[in-house]
Amino acid sequence: MFSLPQLPYDHAALEPVLSRTTLHTHHEKHQKTYVDNVNGLLAEAGRRPASLEEVIIQAAGDPSSRKLFNNAAQVWNHTFFWNSMSPNRQAPGESLSGAIDRAFGGLAGLKDAFVAEGAAHFGSGWVWLACESGALKVLSTHDAEDLVTHQGLAPLLVCDVWEHAYYLDHKNDRKGFLSAWFDALPNWSLADSQHAAVIGGGELWKHPLPTSAEAGTASASIR
Repeated sequence: MFSLPQLPYDHAALEPVLSRTTLHTHHEKHQKTYVDNVNGLLAEAGRRPASLEEVIIQAAGDPSSRKLFNNAAQVWNHTFFWNSMSPNRQAPGESLSGAIDRAFGGLAGLKDAFVAEGAAHFGSGWVWLACESGALKVLSTHDAEDLVTHQGLAPLLVCDVWEHAYYLDHKNDRKGFLSAWFDALPNWSLADSQHAAVIGGGELWKHPLPTSAEAGTASASIR
């Protein structure tokens, strides 16, 4: 079954934008709950999926599996979110910078679009920098919805705009959080590799595989 992925940095590495307390709570409580729920639902149905992406895609197509979809998509979203951040300030590479210039007129324009999209999203969700047919776009998804089921739309970066992601550090100032996040934390190396995979036909980021050596295929309805 699936394990809680380790953070790719120390819990305090993203301060002051995201505190040690926030990272501990968000990772070891919120994401762990989603992982535990996914494993419980899969065990009940006797399923041993080959990947988390498989779980998400199959559950998305089955209205009776909404609980499984919500939990599995949230596991995926959170793991991609951790990887979308770096404690070391970076800049986009040459190819991605050119795409940003074409789509947004530069990094400042992308920041404006990203912050505005996330701040305006009503309720809980995620704000994404994505690539579709070689062109960049900013969009938000609601609750657990991710881009795994959006064929042709590849995520480059994501920021969590569920309130628990920022409230301890920024209270209800989501816009301020997003602005600080964009200035300090994006993992542009990940975005570069995702963009290169899209335009070059390479392999996109995948969630870590199940830990069980017996993981394979099995189908069952999960309610």
